[in-house]
Amino acid sequence: MDASRAMRIGLVGYGEVGSIFGSALVARGASWVGAWDILMPDPVQGPAMRGRARDAKVEAVGSLAALLARADIVLSAVTASQAVAVAREAVPAIRRGTWFVDLNSASPGAKQEMSRLIDGAGGRFVESAVMTSVPPYGIKVPMLLGGREAASLRELLVPLGFAMEVAADRVGVASAIKMCRSVMIKGMEAIVTESFTAARAYGVEDRVLASLHETFPTLDWDELGSYFMSRSALHGKRRAEEMREVAVTVREAGLDPWLASATAERQDWMGRQKVALGLDKLPGDANWREYADRLLAARQRT
Repeated sequence: MDASRAMRIGLVGYGEVGSIFGSALVARGASWVGAWDILMPDPVQGPAMRGRARDAKVEAVGSLAALLARADIVLSAVTASQAVAVAREAVPAIRRGTWFVDLNSASPGAKQEMSRLIDGAGGRFVESAVMTSVPPYGIKVPMLLGGREAASLRELLVPLGFAMEVAADRVGVASAIKMCRSVMIKGMEAIVTESFTAARAYGVEDRVLASLHETFPTLDWDELGSYFMSRSALHGKRRAEEMREVAVTVREAGLDPWLASATAERQDWMGRQKVALGLDKLPGDANWREYADRLLAARQRT
């Protein structure tokens, strides 16, 4: 068995990302894959989550400490708001030399705080900036790594299928790249949602799209609008949380995060409409007008 497959890998957080990575690591022959999620003991959500892990041959353990007792590499994929708390909880239990890889969309300052916690306890902290949505790529989703141990970690994980590039040997650079990019990407989703829905309300959407095409002739604004609004509708809550961390990132740079904060509000609003208006039931190829019509109909009713 080569060094990569001899590694025991623990997943903190067994949501969408943890489930995808866990199944892929088992399929690629990792010697042991375990998972801990705060919802696993929950009487309502826990059984399904543990069942999903069992079906994937991922061992659901009883606590973070139990995971840290066995794992050589820990991948933290929780939420941005809980990332530092997980690292802090790991400090008493982490074994010396254990890699702790934070995959969460947290600010450079938060990543640096986690590095101080984990490295101070004898672990090896590596930040990972996941640069696009995981589901289309699976374990091959592009990641940027940062930290003193980033290059060594990459050598261990790339043979297991990960697509990783070392951004820097100091923590904070990879997350800064991701978060500054998110100002644009998530911001464009929010801008398109607001602009196109308002244009639809006034009946001027065709003129607006024609004007945009004239200014940016290489972009298919109808297609972009459909893509952006679908992403925001399906993942608005998660995007809003990320954008609040982006706002922290911008503030850490010395700027007032007006746009990042506004984007978080629009993304959060879209996330709340997902189930209420059935946005998650629209087909994958739905046009942006279908999203806008549901949003406008709901506003008219209220």
